[in-house]
Amino acid sequence: MLSPSRNVSRLLTDTASRHPERTAIVFGDDRITYAALDAAANRVANLLASRGIQPGDKVALSCPNVPHFSSVYFGILKAGAAVVPLNVLLRSGEIAYHLADSDAKAYFAFEGTPELAIAQAAWEGFRATDGCTEFFLIESGGAAGGGAPESYQAAVAEQPVTFRTVERDEDDTAVVLYTSGTTGHPKGAELRHRNVYDNALVGRDLFATDPGRPDTYLCVLPLFQAFGQTVVQNGAFAFGGTIVMQPRFEAQAALRLMLAHDVTFFAGVPTMYWGLLAALDETVDVARLAANLRVAVAGGAALPAEIHKQFKDRFGVTILEGYGLSETSPIASFSRFGEEPRVGSIGVPIPGVEMKLIRDDWSDAEGGPEAIGEIAIRGHNVMKGYYKRPGATAEAIKEGWFRSGDLARRDEDGFYYIVDRSKDMIIRGGFNVYPREIEEVLMEHPSVSLVAVIGVPHESHGEEIKAVVVREAGSGTTEDELVAWAKERLAGYKYPRIVQFVDELPLTSTGKILKRHLS
Repeated sequence: MLSPSRNVSRLLTDTASRHPERTAIVFGDDRITYAALDAAANRVANLLASRGIQPGDKVALSCPNVPHFSSVYFGILKAGAAVVPLNVLLRSGEIAYHLADSDAKAYFAFEGTPELAIAQAAWEGFRATDGCTEFFLIESGGAAGGGAPESYQAAVAEQPVTFRTVERDEDDTAVVLYTSGTTGHPKGAELRHRNVYDNALVGRDLFATDPGRPDTYLCVLPLFQAFGQTVVQNGAFAFGGTIVMQPRFEAQAALRLMLAHDVTFFAGVPTMYWGLLAALDETVDVARLAANLRVAVAGGAALPAEIHKQFKDRFGVTILEGYGLSETSPIASFSRFGEEPRVGSIGVPIPGVEMKLIRDDWSDAEGGPEAIGEIAIRGHNVMKGYYKRPGATAEAIKEGWFRSGDLARRDEDGFYYIVDRSKDMIIRGGFNVYPREIEEVLMEHPSVSLVAVIGVPHESHGEEIKAVVVREAGSGTTEDELVAWAKERLAGYKYPRIVQFVDELPLTSTGKILKRHLS
């Protein structure tokens, strides 16, 4: 039996029918109403239908945070196809892999800039993929090069602005999100329509979202990733909010946009909060920022306690930390809105979701609040599986429970605290060392601006602990001084014997620290 009421495209169409003239997206000087955005998505759906795209087909999209992302995303869903959002930093060979692995039949790619020629890599990847037959270039002013791809603007201009959405069952695939691929080839997590739809609607419970007083969201998280896609884009459209888009996070520009558009909702990863705090100076009206800001949420990595404190002091808002993965649509747990934070906690399971701690053999982790186990998740948010990978799906999902690969503990009140990724755990001399704990301590040092702790090979201990540190400007702290300071505060097997100072840490497109690039 079809259940179209939770087709993800309804997040846009329902709001467009209720508030057609409300602003959906602000981008530069452009203001796009819900009616205009819905019409643009209808053109995309008509285009795909005219090219033979069938319900259930996969359609890929490489696009930064510009309005075209939303119109193409919802147009694909209206046509009954599934969206395959791709990281805009992928190279041509990586794109070819994703197109082939997802069985994409069509591909939309934003042209990009001289610094980031998205479409050039996209066009090369498309031409290397036999099964993908349609390519649409979303122009931005330059040239894709290497041939003559079809113009998106010209193609959609010929299409009608009305479209009857193709009905899909709530268990049909809506989005295929590829995992980061830090080990092995990236895998496509198949998210059902109900997974994505229900996860967007949890904002009513998590953030006290009120459709009668819609929020204005600053969209700095990449929309091709689950966090920005669900919490910002889909969450905003579900409740009639306005999205202010910033294609790439830059702290000073973000602060200007927050002031110019009275932003009430900010979502970011810890490095973005760090950047905002570092960009505050006498030219920024912090009082006005604080007066407007209603909700601040963080995910992607644990938020250092010091950043938590500084943001509350300056902005007057408690950052709500959450947790999730591409495989969980993504939200699995969140801090409770309106309550004092438990710093370092990822909160409690969201409504309709269960979490527990397990051991390698799937048995429950025993031992009370001090027990450490791998987070397992069950609920409306858990993916259908990894696309075309039944073996990997069976390893990850058992009796509805998805094993995350993240190690955590749970306090007596049911709040979870991430200890670390199981694969990031350092084993020094037979002792398990969790980098997150050490990073939290080092962040308390007045000269430490940002830090990543990693394990490096050691002849006798197996691994030694190394801290890669970005110092505060003007700091003269030495490596030896920081080692001695940490030694006073950490157990003998935990403190870093090696400290390296760097000007910056390598980051992913979503602002996560790339520890695998450190050594």
